[in-house]
Amino acid sequence: MKCKEIFDRGIKFHHYCNTAYPLRPTSLAQYEIHDDREIYEAVKRNIESQEELCLYVHIPFCQARCRFCEYVVLDKPTENDPDNYVEHLLKEIEMYRKIIGDKPIAGYDLGGGTPSYLTTENLTKITDAIKRFNLKDNMYLSVETTPVIAANDIEKIKTLRKLGYNRISMGFQTVSEKLLESLGREGSSFIYEKAVANVREAGFDRLNIDLMYGFLNQSDDDFANTIKYTIALKPEFITLYRNRYKGTKLEAESQGVTLYKVNRQYDIAYRLLKEAGYIANNGKNTFSKIPDDMGTSSYLTKRVIDATSYVGFGLGAQSFVGNYLAYNLGCADHKLEKYFEAIDAGKLPINDIADMPIDEVRAKAISVMFYFGFISMKAYKRRFNEDFKDVYNVQIRFLEENSLMEFVDEDTFMLTDYGAAHLYGIIPLFYSERSIKEMFAMSDRWLNDKKGEDIYLEKYDRKAFDSPSVAVDLLVFNKDKSKILMINRADHPYVNKLALPGGFYQPTDVTTEYAASRELLEETSLSVNITEDDLVKVTSAKDRDPRGWIISIAYMVTIDEALVKPVANTDALYASWVEVSSLEADELAFDHYEIIKYALRKGKKSSYGI
Repeated sequence: MKCKEIFDRGIKFHHYCNTAYPLRPTSLAQYEIHDDREIYEAVKRNIESQEELCLYVHIPFCQARCRFCEYVVLDKPTENDPDNYVEHLLKEIEMYRKIIGDKPIAGYDLGGGTPSYLTTENLTKITDAIKRFNLKDNMYLSVETTPVIAANDIEKIKTLRKLGYNRISMGFQTVSEKLLESLGREGSSFIYEKAVANVREAGFDRLNIDLMYGFLNQSDDDFANTIKYTIALKPEFITLYRNRYKGTKLEAESQGVTLYKVNRQYDIAYRLLKEAGYIANNGKNTFSKIPDDMGTSSYLTKRVIDATSYVGFGLGAQSFVGNYLAYNLGCADHKLEKYFEAIDAGKLPINDIADMPIDEVRAKAISVMFYFGFISMKAYKRRFNEDFKDVYNVQIRFLEENSLMEFVDEDTFMLTDYGAAHLYGIIPLFYSERSIKEMFAMSDRWLNDKKGEDIYLEKYDRKAFDSPSVAVDLLVFNKDKSKILMINRADHPYVNKLALPGGFYQPTDVTTEYAASRELLEETSLSVNITEDDLVKVTSAKDRDPRGWIISIAYMVTIDEALVKPVANTDALYASWVEVSSLEADELAFDHYEIIKYALRKGKKSSYGI
C-alpha cells in the first residue's frame, strides 16, 4: 500500500492513530501466550536480555473517575481496598525483583489513578520496595497528585518529597469550571493556587502541570485562558494532553471533534507558551522552562527517546520488554479479585501477553517515540541493532518530499511544523502490515462524517461566540437620484437623527431581502419587493453602532416619488423625501452618510451627488 493512502487514512482516523499502539486491546491476539510456564519464561528471557529497564507502579484509586480517563481506575473502591491492594502490589514487585536482580533501573514513575490517594504509610512501603532495585544515580523520581489533595494535605506532599520524589505532576486539565463539571472533575482557582503553594513549601522545584485540549465542549478562549492562568503559576513544566477518546466515557463524542480544532488549540498553546519562555520542539507536548531539560520524568524520557524496556506493576499495568507486550489483570474489567488471586497463587498477574514479531515491536516503539516528535538514529540502532534508514527508506523519502519530517542533524529525524499538524497520518506509516489493514478496516466501519457533524451541532453553543447581529438598511432614491427617502429615528441611539429606513434581521425573516422589504413597509408604509440584485453594500466595522457589533446589509432601489407618499409607521417619527445635496454627515445616524456616498459613487453617480 502506498504511503499517501496510509497517511490520508491516518489523518481521517486521527482519534485512534496516536502514540498508543496497538489500535485495540485484541489487536495482537494471534501472538498471545496462554500457558503459565511459557508466560513466565517469556518474561524472564526478555527481561534478562535488557541492559537496563524502567519501572512503573500503577495506583488505581481516585476520588472520582473523570469522564475523559482512559486508564485503569476503580469505580467504587471499598475502605479496605487500598491496604489490600498495596499488600498484593508489594508481592508482585518482589516476584519481578527476583527476575530483574541487579539490572540497572534508568527510570521510575509512581502514577495512576492518583498515587497520593494512598496513606503515607502505604506510599512509604511502595517506595521502599522500589529502592531495593538498582536505581541509577541522578534520576528524576516522578509522582502524580491531584490539586485537591495537594491543596488539602500538605503533610502528604512533604512526605513524598522526603521519600525521594523530586518531580511532581498535577493535572489541572482546565480552569473552566463549566467544562470541569461536565468532565466530572473538581477544581477552582483557589484549589489550584493553594496546591502550587503547598508543593513549593514541600520542597519540590520541578513541578509539572497537565492540561488537556480537544474536548467537544471546549472553546479556544477557554483553552487560551487555561494556558495563561497556568503560566502565571510558574511551574517548571507544562504538559499538553490531547484528549484521547478511545476507551473513555466520552468516546461517542469523538467524531464531533475535527483534527482542525485539535491543531488549532495546540497552536494557541504553543504560541502562548513560547512567548512565556517555555520550550519544546515541534510535536512535543511537554514544555520546559529549564534549559536543556526535556521536562519529563526519567522513566518517560528513557521510554520515548531510547525505547528502553519497562515493567509495569499493579492493576492493569502495561509492560513492554524486549519483544513482549503485556497487560496485567484488571486491564479490562477494572476489578481487583483476579489480580489478587493470581498473586496469592504465586503467579505473575498477567491478563494477556503477546510475544510479538519484529515489525510489531518496531511499530510499538516508534509510535511511542513520536511522543517527543523525533526519532533518534542512535537510539533506534541500540534498540533494534539495525539502521533506521535501511528499514524505512520509503517512508523517509515520502516524509521528506512532503516536508513532514527532516533530519536536523545526523542523528535526529524530526517533525516539521507542518508535520506536527499531521502527526496522526505520519505514525501509521510505521505500523506493521497487519496494523495498517486493521486501521483501514476499523475506519471503514467507524468513520461517518454526517454522524460527526450531528454530534458537533448538538453541542454547538452559538451564544458562546462573539457573533454580530444583522441589520438591513434601505437606500430608496427617486428616479434621478436627487432625493432619498429618510426617516427620523424615534428611539435611542441617535434619537431624532435622520437615518436610512431599516432594522434588525428577525428569526421569522426568511432572507435578508425579506427583512429589508418588511422594514421598509414598517417604517415608511412603502411596499417594495427587494431582491438580491438590489444589494449595494455590506458594512461590518465593529464600532459602527454604539449598541455593539452590528453588520449592515444595504439595498438600493429607485421609485417614482410622484406615485408614492411615505408615511412614518411605528418605528419612525417621520418619513420624508430629502434632497441628497442637502445631507450633512453630522445630521445622519450611524455611518449612513458614508453608505449613501458609497452607493452613489459605485457607478450610480448623479449631478446631485454628495
